[in-house]
Amino acid sequence: MKFSESWLREWVNPAISTEELSEQISMAGLEVDGVEPVAAEFNGVLVGEVVECGQHPDADKLRVTKVNVGGEELLDIVCGAANCRQGLKVAVATVGAELPGGFKIKKAKLRGQPSHGMLCSFTELGIDIESDGIIELPVDAPVGTDIREYLALDDRQIEVDLTPNRADCLGLVGLAREVGVLNRVAVTEPEVAAVAPATDAAHGIRVEAPEHCPRYLGRVVKNVNVQAQTPLWMQEKLRRGGIRSIDAVVDITNFLLLEYGQPMHAFDLAKLNGDIQVRMARAGDTLTLLDGTEVEPREDTLLIADDKGPLALAGIFGGEHSGVTGETTEVLLECAFFNPLSIIGKARSYGLHTDSSHRFERGVDPQLQSKVMERATALLTEICGGEAGPVVEVKSDDHLPKPATITLRREKLDALLGHHIGDEDVAEILTRLGCEVSTLEGGWQAKAPSWRFDMAIEQDLIEEVARIYGYNSIPNLAPVAKLTMTDHTEAKLPLKRLRSLLVDRGFQEAITYSFVDPKLQARLHPGVDPMMLPNPISSEMSAMRLSLWTGLLGAVAHNQARQQVRVRLFETGLRFIPDADVDMGVRQEPMLAAVIAGTQSDEHWDMAANTVDFFDLKGDLEAVLGLTNDPHQFGFRAAQHPALHPGQCAEILKGDQVVGLIGAIHPQHEKKLGLNGRTIVFEIQQDAVLTRQLPEAQPVSRFPANRRDIAIVVDEAIPAGDVEKMIRKVGGNQLVAVNLFDVYRGKGVNEGQKSLAIALTLQDVERTLEEKEIAEAVENIVATLKSEFNAQLRD
Repeated sequence: MKFSESWLREWVNPAISTEELSEQISMAGLEVDGVEPVAAEFNGVLVGEVVECGQHPDADKLRVTKVNVGGEELLDIVCGAANCRQGLKVAVATVGAELPGGFKIKKAKLRGQPSHGMLCSFTELGIDIESDGIIELPVDAPVGTDIREYLALDDRQIEVDLTPNRADCLGLVGLAREVGVLNRVAVTEPEVAAVAPATDAAHGIRVEAPEHCPRYLGRVVKNVNVQAQTPLWMQEKLRRGGIRSIDAVVDITNFLLLEYGQPMHAFDLAKLNGDIQVRMARAGDTLTLLDGTEVEPREDTLLIADDKGPLALAGIFGGEHSGVTGETTEVLLECAFFNPLSIIGKARSYGLHTDSSHRFERGVDPQLQSKVMERATALLTEICGGEAGPVVEVKSDDHLPKPATITLRREKLDALLGHHIGDEDVAEILTRLGCEVSTLEGGWQAKAPSWRFDMAIEQDLIEEVARIYGYNSIPNLAPVAKLTMTDHTEAKLPLKRLRSLLVDRGFQEAITYSFVDPKLQARLHPGVDPMMLPNPISSEMSAMRLSLWTGLLGAVAHNQARQQVRVRLFETGLRFIPDADVDMGVRQEPMLAAVIAGTQSDEHWDMAANTVDFFDLKGDLEAVLGLTNDPHQFGFRAAQHPALHPGQCAEILKGDQVVGLIGAIHPQHEKKLGLNGRTIVFEIQQDAVLTRQLPEAQPVSRFPANRRDIAIVVDEAIPAGDVEKMIRKVGGNQLVAVNLFDVYRGKGVNEGQKSLAIALTLQDVERTLEEKEIAEAVENIVATLKSEFNAQLRD
């Protein structure tokens, strides 16, 4: 938003400098991006009148003039501008004047004719206005006046970067209110009187979508002279607001856009067919916009139309066919309030961004349209002449925004600000902001003004009070808080420790999306319906993941496609299981997952390039379980899973509870998932491994340990882990270690059986064990294995 400082000071004029004004506005939350002069530095340029203008005797493109600048003598000046003519009021750089760029005016002769000055164009004065020839000033411009004074060029253009919630400041009226509130200065708003109808001419309006357009005003103005010149004061205010002057009718609507932040539009009445219709687009509608672009509006787009078809994209851009041209004599002024939700995003979807859409998307004052219509009518009839008809208004009170009524508690205000602001000051600030304030016990109740639809909750009022009171006025006080020790459970194992262990074992951490391809996920988890996103990023990311495997396997395929022959990845994150028995119908479980693929180790001259297998990843998982200091509480049990290879799939148990899965990806899925060769995965619940057993100090035995090896033959189906668990159970306190060091199948062992060689280490902390005690302990273990597993000692 750009505005002229002098124009702002016409509304409100605090006794502060430009720098102080800019700082004040920025500290109020309306950041000032830049302050620039409206014209370059120059001096010695006066308002003059061309008294005589004749052809140069020796040059076809030059004219010899005599110019009155208020002195005793007329100035002889040679001019090359085509628009120079007798009676014209012009800007005259007199002898001694210094123009932008250090150019000094001296007496000279041009083709033999004396020239004691220069008739200036806007460009020569460093004013950014496109024009051909010299400046043409109004006929009432006072001769001899300094042009800087006449055009108020000792002015600055201030650019403010507004946040989306402060659409009320997209017009000068909003900025003036802010400055008035900040300085406790009254705002002098231009007097807007109703323009009495001079004709009965009116045009019908039908609003078919009141929820999208709760208020629409139209007014016919007949016998308009669209060729009338826009007043210089209006051109300058438009220029300093960043808008180029086009023609009188468009300039007036743009002027109201800057002044009140209310977009307007003018239709050529002669080009309308039937009533104005405010409706949604229909199939087959087409519209050529003012810039010549042809669009086919979608059915969710609000249009201004007539019986023949669309006239404009409502609140965004006008149509070429119905626009005002040089031949227009009758216009229909439009002023409306559109629901911001009906406009937001529409301009961008058509590749557009206009001043109108910028304001309607953020919201305009819904009570402003009648005033702006009267202001526009008065300016139009004053500049272009014509007779105005009555204002036709269609309004739906049920769909117009209702100002919020908000309760502000003193306790909440003090708690959030950390500073006490007096009751009278709070009430005054809210009143100056335009709120209707009433005092309650322990607080206030404020009804927001119609232009502040960003005020909706208590925190909004607290922000306003702090902003106007001044952030710099709130003292810097260090917060006071009690120092309490955080609860820390030593048995809690940090997740970072698990990550570090896996990194140390050659893994790299991956972070994948929680959203996955439902088709890909269905291969790994058939028969389980995932949660589908209502507004996904894409169809490939439309389902919440049921496990971390989907993303990790995609990362493996991505790396293998880029010549990575050894991939080791892990991830921590949530999986989302549909469950009607929990809140929101989904159970969120933190998981730890890992995957390995390719070779067991990096390529090396002294190591074989073996492919990874089940036990490689099982060893990594057991290292993770070992961090709990009680790995014996975990076990593995053969299982079946549709995503994993039969015979190479196991459940991970903690006690009797299944807490995870480990296995090789089924060969039938490898190609479909883009995998190259054998891939092993595991996934385990984080809660199962994030609690560790605390170590207990025990005396180190001074007595020798005794090792006894046994080899037992059991059925192939009996897991070695079950055998180890039973040995620990019956071994007693003197059994300090159990280690399976060999598994044998072959000669001497019947088919369907296997031989397990197990080392038993026995030791006592108080004495040396006798051979008899050791033998009895071993015999007890063997007897138990025989009864439980039908185990036999191998010969």
